[in-house]
Amino acid sequence: MEDQHFYQFDIQGNQLTIKRSYNGSLAQVWRAYTDAEILDLWWAPKPWKCETKYQDFVPGGTWLYAMKGPENETHWSIFKYNTINFQESFSGTDAFTDDQGHINTSFPQSTWNTSFEEKDNGTLVTNICTFENEDAMNQLLEMGFKEGYEMGQSNLDALLKEGF
Repeated sequence: MEDQHFYQFDIQGNQLTIKRSYNGSLAQVWRAYTDAEILDLWWAPKPWKCETKYQDFVPGGTWLYAMKGPENETHWSIFKYNTINFQESFSGTDAFTDDQGHINTSFPQSTWNTSFEEKDNGTLVTNICTFENEDAMNQLLEMGFKEGYEMGQSNLDALLKEGF
């Protein structure tokens, strides 16, 4: 997908659909989304950094990580894996937490279905994020989700270009 990126961000009701193409093989992009060591290199929007406390990438497992800001701000999140189909898709629930993984119910939770499709010149990733209701989705959007998410995706583009 040289010199072009397919990017689509659609909002309907209580659901976000994000489609994005990458200049990387299916194996590379899958690993970038599922291996905590690589996620830590790109998941956070700069100048923030992602730091994994632990990851157990199996159905029923979790990824507990922090977003750390330039002035030592720390925001914890967890992703609880529901299903995993190797190099095809995974799904789970995403939520804000404390450093022990206890969910903070003041913030919205979402269910993610992430799929990977190999193309002739790269990989297409589709994320379908579903919220309890439209208000919960709007709360996350007002917190800058769209902008932060795309900044992180640009970090992945750069990492793929380096050929990690």
